[in-house]
Amino acid sequence: MSAIDNLPPLREVIAKHQLSARKSLGQNFLLDLNLTAKIARSAGDLHGTDVLEVGPGPGGLTRGLLAEGARKVVVVEKDARCIPALEEIARAYEGRLEILQGDALELDVSAHLVAPIRVVSNLPYNVGTELLTRWLDPPKWPPFWTSLTLMFQLEVAQRITAKAGDKHYGRLAVLAGWRTDAKIVMELPPEAFTPAPKVRSAVVTLNALSEPRYPANARILKNVVARAFGQRRKMMRASLKGLRPDIEDRLIAAGIKPTDRAETVDIERFCALARTLEKP
Repeated sequence: MSAIDNLPPLREVIAKHQLSARKSLGQNFLLDLNLTAKIARSAGDLHGTDVLEVGPGPGGLTRGLLAEGARKVVVVEKDARCIPALEEIARAYEGRLEILQGDALELDVSAHLVAPIRVVSNLPYNVGTELLTRWLDPPKWPPFWTSLTLMFQLEVAQRITAKAGDKHYGRLAVLAGWRTDAKIVMELPPEAFTPAPKVRSAVVTLNALSEPRYPANARILKNVVARAFGQRRKMMRASLKGLRPDIEDRLIAAGIKPTDRAETVDIERFCALARTLEKP
């Protein structure tokens, strides 16, 4: 018996359903149910909340979310082998777990969730960054979710939470910091997973702001940030020279020296630059 419910330990579940993790799907399973429950708690009070989980695998985090009181958990799982194991959890938590089989990059889950909604996932490594950027850049803000609690490789987590001047500061940090409060809440060693990855992992929480931290056109800001960090060793006047013939004047108007490099420009000044570029 596990520490959080009456279902079998995850090792038994994995053996029963022959769920060896597949590298092609970016799978690394967390087997310690006390640890998955701790991750669930790091997402805040889940009572009265719907939770979206991507890549549940054999359902360790799923069980943690349900045990911690989530009103409903909707899981999206691409690997058909995992569905029977998840169905066993659904029967144990009657009416509180909905299973969607498919690719999270292609499915629209909005009809299956009711606000307030939190996203909590040990994301498959091969789609984690893509999913995060989509959640940070919806058609309108605020988004469908109130918070994201996500597992990444530690280096990616550091890139999400970095500040200007930090060696990890880049596009992800600007996009996350513009619209959320993001922080690392937990680090995990490789041996916490099966199979053990070669790097440490970390859990990041991103709480959505009611409106972006500074005014800016999202499309222009994304373009500026992508160009600036796409050539991060160059001065801003060089990396952005194709945007406007008077780019140096616009940089100065935004409080940025033309000789600055992207890694030294904070989010406020990137947004100021986006506003100057919106003007004729």
